[in-house]
Amino acid sequence: MSIIGKTGAAAALLLGLAGTAFAGPQMTFGPNEEGMLQLDYKGQFQMSVRDTGSGADKSKATTDFNFRRNRLALMGRYGDTMSLYVQTEFLEKQNITPLTVTDGDASTDFSMLDAVVRFEFNKAFNVYAGKFKYNLSRENLDACETPLTLDRSLFIRAPYVSTRDKGVAIWGNLFNDIFQYRVDVMNGRSASGDVTPKSNFRYSFRGHVSLLDPENSYGYKGTYLGKKKVLTIGGAYQFEPDVAYGDTVNKTGAVDYKGWTTDLFFEYPLEGIGTVTLSGAYEDIDLGDAYKGLNPDAGTIGITGQKNGWYVKAGYMLPTLPLQLFGRYEKWKFAALNLSSTGATGDTVYDQRVDWFGVGLNYYFRDQNLKLSFEYSNTDFSKNNASTKDFNTYITQLQVIF
Repeated sequence: MSIIGKTGAAAALLLGLAGTAFAGPQMTFGPNEEGMLQLDYKGQFQMSVRDTGSGADKSKATTDFNFRRNRLALMGRYGDTMSLYVQTEFLEKQNITPLTVTDGDASTDFSMLDAVVRFEFNKAFNVYAGKFKYNLSRENLDACETPLTLDRSLFIRAPYVSTRDKGVAIWGNLFNDIFQYRVDVMNGRSASGDVTPKSNFRYSFRGHVSLLDPENSYGYKGTYLGKKKVLTIGGAYQFEPDVAYGDTVNKTGAVDYKGWTTDLFFEYPLEGIGTVTLSGAYEDIDLGDAYKGLNPDAGTIGITGQKNGWYVKAGYMLPTLPLQLFGRYEKWKFAALNLSSTGATGDTVYDQRVDWFGVGLNYYFRDQNLKLSFEYSNTDFSKNNASTKDFNTYITQLQVIF
């Protein structure tokens, strides 16, 4: 069966599995029932096909049924000020990754994704403490279940952390929700001893201006499905001193981490025409050129190492049908990229440039609670070797939120 045939069969199967989504169960407690707990399930079931990665020479197609996300979330509130958000995630053997296909079987992983206590005193001053999303890119702060395209950017993450970090954030909205500020102090690189020059916190500063309807929550959305008129311009700066060595053997060449980004989001519903969505961002991750060192720290190279790049996204939602068409283009320059299974020094490609584009559609049965998506994407490397061959990926996804 061809790749397109496999993808079409997967779409039919996922559509046949689609049922009705409901809100998560809630319970109240306390002397005056001022406490509340709610349990939610969030799942994104995928069928993925990549035209490379398998066979003796890794040139044959790779197919995979798996969960992109598989989460249980517990949300709680006590009174008007304090709330809680706890979320776990189970990932099982995801063989197809953003830039590679795993040799053999990938490992499974279960993690405490979020565990944050929130103190919301008023619109202008809120305090979050625990493990949650740090304040750098808008793309990372987008809710995982509400992206415009199938998923968020594959390359936007900061070094030495995943999409979350542990720490404290202060944020709020000013001037009638036109301006939002965020400041956080996070763990950053979690290492001690002689692995790093020093053990320091990581600091982030982010702000945005909403010129139409406000975006006044801690998280963003990749699309509001035409329910808001939004024009938001944002930017952020993040740094962590003495984060790594340029020479890990001789413990020399200490470098700082500095990252900055700027972004724009626009969505506007046009009566009788449909809803248009446009967004884009630029990000620069600087690790002091540590990758040029004699024995650079592994975290200074690779997909989350020193890099810079940008993306643009566009979407169009039909006025009378819950169908949304989308496209995304990304262009990144990685200081040093090594995608081989052995990680041998000779496989490192310096000044590697990656062009990524994807097109697809979302069909909303119950808004984001039940959504079927399809995306075709192409990944192109400026310099090719055995581990950096251009490839195409086809993904069909069913999202369910209970």
